[in-house]
Amino acid sequence: MQKGKIAVIDDEINILKMIELSLSARGFQVEIFSNPLDAIKRFRETYFDIAFIDLKMQPINGIEVLTELKKISAETTAIMMTAYSSIETAVEAIKKGAYDYIAKPFNNKEFQYLVDRVFDYHCMSKELRDLKLQVNELYGNENIITQNNKMLDIINISKDIADSDIPVLIEGESGTGKELMARFIHQNSNRKDYPFIAINCAAIPENLFESELFGHAKGAFTGAIKDRVGRLEMAHKGTIFFDEVAELPKPMQVKLLRFLQNMEFERIGESFTRKIQIRVISATNRDIEKDLASGDLREDFFYRISAVRLKLPPLRERKEDIPLLLMHLLNKGGNDTNYNVNADTVKLLMQYEYPGNIREFENVIRRVKALSKNGNITTDLLPYEIQSFENKTFKTDIPKLEDLEKEHILSVLKMTTNPKEAAKILGISETTLWRKKKQYGIL
Repeated sequence: MQKGKIAVIDDEINILKMIELSLSARGFQVEIFSNPLDAIKRFRETYFDIAFIDLKMQPINGIEVLTELKKISAETTAIMMTAYSSIETAVEAIKKGAYDYIAKPFNNKEFQYLVDRVFDYHCMSKELRDLKLQVNELYGNENIITQNNKMLDIINISKDIADSDIPVLIEGESGTGKELMARFIHQNSNRKDYPFIAINCAAIPENLFESELFGHAKGAFTGAIKDRVGRLEMAHKGTIFFDEVAELPKPMQVKLLRFLQNMEFERIGESFTRKIQIRVISATNRDIEKDLASGDLREDFFYRISAVRLKLPPLRERKEDIPLLLMHLLNKGGNDTNYNVNADTVKLLMQYEYPGNIREFENVIRRVKALSKNGNITTDLLPYEIQSFENKTFKTDIPKLEDLEKEHILSVLKMTTNPKEAAKILGISETTLWRKKKQYGIL
C-alpha cells in the first residue's frame, strides 16, 4: 500500500538510488530526478506530497528549484539536502518555504526518522487544510436562523466574547445546535483562520483519551509505532470544542484541568513540556447542577470551563423560528425547485414539540423534500408522529409563509443590493431570487 508520492531531486545518481530504494521499501511512490529542470516540468504534470531537494545542482540550484516548485504546488512539503558547509543556505531555504533540511552525509536510520516526521507533518497539515475548507464551506457564510429573543440575546453575547480567550460552556438539549453555536463563536473571532477541532468526550474510551488529547511518542506503549500529535496540539491558535464534556470520567477531568490552568502538557512517553494557545468551548446536554451535587463533575473543573454559560432554548420554546427555518431548509442546496407549502402543513409543523429539536426538524424537512412531487409540500408527507400530534394550547394566528418569505428577502436586500450576494445569503440561485422578487412585487 503506497502512502504518498515523493520526488527526489539531486544530481548525484548514487544518492538518488539510495533514497529511492529506502522510500520504496517503506511503501512510498518515488520519482527521482538528476536534472532539476526535468523535476520542475514533472511538477507541472502531477502532484507530489513531499520533495527532497539538493541545494547544489546544475543548471539551477536548490533554492531556485524550491522557489519554482512552491509556485506550482504550494502544498508540497519540501526538505533540503545539503553539505555541512551549506547549512546557512539551508536555513535561508526554510525562510523561503522549505519545512526542514538534512545534512549530508546521512545514514539510513537518520533519514528514516526524518521521513516519518515529515510525513506526519504533511498529513497533519493536509488534515487541517481540509478541515478549514470544510468549516468555511459549511459554516463560513451560515447564519443562525432565528427571531427568538432568547436566541438573539445569546448571539449578541457570543459576538461580544468571540475575540476573548474566556472559556464558554454551551448548555442545551440534544439537537439544539450547540456545536453550531460553538462554530459561530469561532467564525466571529480572531481565531477563525486557525483550526476548529471538535472532540466528542463520550465517544473516546477512557484508556485512549489521554493519547487522543495530548498525543504520544513512538514506543510510549504497545502499539505506539510512531509519534502522534494530539487533538489539543492540532488546535494550536484555534478553538478546541469539548462536546458532551460532562461525560468525562473524573480522572480525565483532573488531567484536563491541569492542562487548562496553564495550557501546558506532555505527550505520553515524553519528558519535556509543550505549550500551546487555544480557545476552549465546551457543551453538554446534562443537568450540570445535578452532576455537581452528585460529584460526577468536579467543581474546580466546572468553574474552569464555564466562565460564560450559554443556555440554548429547545425548539418547542422558539416556535416562531419554525417558518424561517422551514424556508431556509427548503431553499438549502441551491436547486431551483419552487416549493409550495400549504397552510395546514405549516400548522402541523408549528404545533409539534420536537423532542429531537432542530436536528429532528432538519430530518423532517429532508424527508418531505425527498417525497414531494413538483415541489408541493402537503400534510401527508409529514411523519406520522407530527400528523397525529395534538396540542390544545396551539395558537391559530399563524403568519402566512409567503409573508414571512417576502419579509426575509426584503431584510436581506437591505443588507446588500448585489443580487449574487443576496442569493448566496438566502441559499437560492439568482434566477430563483429574481422570480421571487417578481412574485412579491419587489423588483
